Amino acid sequence: MSYDLCLLDQAKRPYYIENIRTGIYSLEELCFYLYNNICLIDESIMNEKLCDWIRDELHLVKLYRQLYDQLEKKDGAAFFVLPIFREAGYLSHQEMRAFQERLSKLEVQSGDMKQKLRADYLVKERMYARAIWEYRQILKRRNPGKLGVQFYAAIWSNLGAAYAGLFQFEEAADCFWESYSLLQTKETLRKYVSALPLYLNDSDYQKKLEELRADPYLIQEIQKYNARLCRSSAFEEEWKRTREQSVDEVVRELKEAYCRSTKI
Repeated sequence: MSYDLCLLDQAKRPYYIENIRTGIYSLEELCFYLYNNICLIDESIMNEKLCDWIRDELHLVKLYRQLYDQLEKKDGAAFFVLPIFREAGYLSHQEMRAFQERLSKLEVQSGDMKQKLRADYLVKERMYARAIWEYRQILKRRNPGKLGVQFYAAIWSNLGAAYAGLFQFEEAADCFWESYSLLQTKETLRKYVSALPLYLNDSDYQKKLEELRADPYLIQEIQKYNARLCRSSAFEEEWKRTREQSVDEVVRELKEAYCRSTKI
């Protein structure tokens, strides 16, 4: 980006972005959101409410008219978003062109693929509840002949990851199993087997492994892999950081993260 300072007027009343549950006060903040959340650019941000906020709070009447015209023309996200960047001078010419290419590639995707990309992004940002809702909407419309088994196997696997993020491990395991039933990959089996001991006692865990009739050597390799993850430098650094905090600080962080991830 060309700069990060807010050179334009700031609003007295913020514009509330539903997707991230955050209020913004300036055109630069809007640009930051659009640039870093390209998968979330949809009717939740391209609407009359945003246009009115730009006119009434930022007093950018010319931009308001441009955006309102684009809403009526329905030419696509790029025609709505790019004038905002130009008004703020937020991107260089090269950055603007690269962003437009990214947006154009996204726009030609099918509706289900766009929604999956949006949900995947939400999982990455740990907004799990919203991601779960997005994945479930795709599954309700399921049309295997349209996108193929691999697409829906990925949906189920990512849905499992979202449930795991909310500590709902039984639901996560069920999703991983649905994914494995569609596409038998070692990685999906690893996720399923790894989720089991998080909600089963040792006896039930062993019974479940027997029911799977999986190769004992493969199960052993999965368990070794998980053990290595727990000894990884990233895990140890996070564990060290946590130990240096007080119990109250850790609990507060966990509560804040959980509340954010459960918002829809």
